[in-house]
Amino acid sequence: MSGELAPDRRVLALTGKDVAAFLQGLVSNDIRPLEKADGVVWAALLTPQGKYLADFFVVRRGADWLLDIAAGLAEPTIRRLMMYRLRADVQIAPLDLVVTRGLGPAPAGAMADPRHPALGWRNWGSGEGAGAPSIGWDAIRVAHLIPESGVELVPDDSYLLETGFERLNGVDFRKGCYVGQEVTARMKHKTELRKGLTRLRIEGAATVGSEITLDGKPAGTLFTQSGGRALAHMRFDRILPGLVAGDARLFPDE
Repeated sequence: MSGELAPDRRVLALTGKDVAAFLQGLVSNDIRPLEKADGVVWAALLTPQGKYLADFFVVRRGADWLLDIAAGLAEPTIRRLMMYRLRADVQIAPLDLVVTRGLGPAPAGAMADPRHPALGWRNWGSGEGAGAPSIGWDAIRVAHLIPESGVELVPDDSYLLETGFERLNGVDFRKGCYVGQEVTARMKHKTELRKGLTRLRIEGAATVGSEITLDGKPAGTLFTQSGGRALAHMRFDRILPGLVAGDARLFPDE
């Protein structure tokens, strides 16, 4: 068996002579290394106000440019990219490829997940030989504080620096302008983050998206839970004993 299927992902093909320049002016990460060699870059598309719209892997394999994206974000992302296309020679279309991923030795053609070594490798092909999903990705994400599309990463709400994109190699501060760059740079250089993604200990369980309170006052939002720990978007000054979310109790992670 070669890894496992990722049925919640879709692959888009980008064609045309302006693909690299088009992406470079839109997304949060530096795409230029992919002009020189095959590889994969994790990046985000933002609103002009710097809020997250979608994240995806930009993949270069020979002459092919691919986007590996969460299925639920594929269509709105295509529409947004087409809105920005103007006169650029770029075409975007769904591609009949399957995303597979796994841990341990990678098969031919696979590439390391650029976010964190614990996330293993990704591949794009027919899916032949891959098994059904079985790896505990939520446990890995909670252990290493890694957000997921549509869970901790909320369209029109999340900010990159509050959700770990810098730590996870998803934003470049030297690449120049892109949509939402000004707000992202200001958060990096001129402000101190007062809230963001963090890990808490949890007793009990609560629905993803539950409000976390401290002494009856809002403190954050609860997300993925695994193995007695949880990811949460929190106000840092309220990470104190006494946190609750529904019937669950939460504590600072030591």
